[in-house]
Amino acid sequence: MKRTFLVLFSAALMFGTCSITLLGQGMEGSKAVPLSKVVRLNRAPVNKEILRVKLPRPREIKLDNGLDILVLERHKLPTVAFMLWIKTGALDDPSNLPGLAKFTADMLREGTTHRSSAQIAKDVDDIGASLGASADFGRNISTVTASGLVENTDRILELMSDVVLNPTFPEVELAKYKKRQLADLQQMRSEPSFLARERFYSVLYGNFPASEVVPTPASVNNATRADLEKFHSEYYVPNNAILGVAGDVEFDSIVPLIKKYFGAWKSHPINGAELPPLPGPAAAKVVLVDRPDSVQTNIMAGNRSLRRNDSNYIPLVVTNHILGGGPAARLFLDLREEKGYTYGAYSYFRSDIYPGPWIASTEVRTAVTDGSMEALMDEFKKIRNEDVPDQELDEARRAIVSSFALSLESPSTLLNAWLTVDYYKLPQDYWDNYPEQVAKVTPEVVRETARKYFDLDRLQVVCVGDGKQIKDALKKYGPLEVYSTNGKRVE
Repeated sequence: MKRTFLVLFSAALMFGTCSITLLGQGMEGSKAVPLSKVVRLNRAPVNKEILRVKLPRPREIKLDNGLDILVLERHKLPTVAFMLWIKTGALDDPSNLPGLAKFTADMLREGTTHRSSAQIAKDVDDIGASLGASADFGRNISTVTASGLVENTDRILELMSDVVLNPTFPEVELAKYKKRQLADLQQMRSEPSFLARERFYSVLYGNFPASEVVPTPASVNNATRADLEKFHSEYYVPNNAILGVAGDVEFDSIVPLIKKYFGAWKSHPINGAELPPLPGPAAAKVVLVDRPDSVQTNIMAGNRSLRRNDSNYIPLVVTNHILGGGPAARLFLDLREEKGYTYGAYSYFRSDIYPGPWIASTEVRTAVTDGSMEALMDEFKKIRNEDVPDQELDEARRAIVSSFALSLESPSTLLNAWLTVDYYKLPQDYWDNYPEQVAKVTPEVVRETARKYFDLDRLQVVCVGDGKQIKDALKKYGPLEVYSTNGKRVE
């Protein structure tokens, strides 16, 4: 009954979100559409009451070895999903081996004491399951996931525990992996979007570990099997992990099964190094990555945002949504629909145990680089200095709550939400109160949030494009630094 109510209410909210009809596409070569002619239909009947979502709450237990377990029973489909968060990642990489956490996670499936890489792949395919691992740059979490039909729960857990507890990092597979990584790095350096991201994070974080976005060729070449084994043995321990399970399972039956495969996992104290202090905020500047003969300019502008447990997180969600959260947001409507400069312009932010980045980005024709920069700056100033109209704010809040409510139908999304609460030490009623907290964001809160986090005096701008054509235009927006595509400062 509760699930039915949630689905119906979610659908009502989604249809209640104000529609936007864009009269024309504003693409290159087509007629641009002034914002004044964007029609907001606003016809759907909408209940003005705020949805108070009561998320299904997982049952929790801690094994004797320190492993935290969250069990979320969802009996809609005969499936089960497991998500293991190891509390380590790229932020724990040695300074001389950026990417070690990624290498370790990527290699978990490449051989264990019981199976070869090929055998792992075959066993997973035989039961129609999925099994994967990753450790993203900029985070301090390594994730192992597994899912499949509930009738195969025992085999899924056995496979998952095998790659987590017993990886061997075979030399032959490691050599193949290195070749793939080096080829990927070479390919990335030809992509303007990568060059922009690489330089932007370097500018934003300096010597802080979050400045790294990919391994270096040297770290790929120098990483050894012994390095991976050491990293795994040091951090992959049960008292440094959270295991979530969601699906068609019963708490009283799944916990003994988890104990069967993870109960013998040995724990030991974690001696992780503390993160170095973040560098102080830098004065606003523009960085050009000179890519001769480029036909477009990739623009990334922003600065640092906040930690995930910061009380301003939800106000920033709403503020960013208004600015650049999608095709109905200001950046998209201005740069694409009104001016026809680009196929899209967006903004987003990330938060972790350190203040993640806030980024506004777009890709534009070289000839309109100056106009695009001016449009971005105008939108930043506008959201900082003017109250957002009530209707625009109401639409943003409804869109956020609608998307949130609909996402609750996915067990993996729910599981991720509760792992987030556990990892970042958020209040247990955080998600219950989320829609109400979104609804409390006022025009004054949006303005103050924008002033705090969209700081133009500290704004860092990175542009990748043809320096001969855009360098003089960029000088208008702050002190200019110039780099080559190989990351060397040339001016």
